[in-house]
Amino acid sequence: MNPRDIILAPVVTEKAVGQLADRKYTFRVASDANKIQIAKAVEEIFGVKVAKVNTISMKGQKRRYGRFEGYTSDWKKAVVTLTEGSKTIEFFDGLF
Repeated sequence: MNPRDIILAPVVTEKAVGQLADRKYTFRVASDANKIQIAKAVEEIFGVKVAKVNTISMKGQKRRYGRFEGYTSDWKKAVVTLTEGSKTIEFFDGLF
């Protein structure tokens, strides 16, 4: 699998930005990716060293559009912790 197919998008929420000081970065990842694939993809794309990866399967939320209602898609989130000697990810540097 291509690393860019595994890491889909960064998650920029208040909680995710608060964890940047602890060297924890949050990404939306492919649903079938495992922790080892996620760690290798982050290391290859951003050139950093990963200490550990925590994954969470997020349930879709209920949404309404007028009288119609449905659910958003389920998705997978990964919280990647970098090693102490690793550099930071430049994309997130301007957020805090």
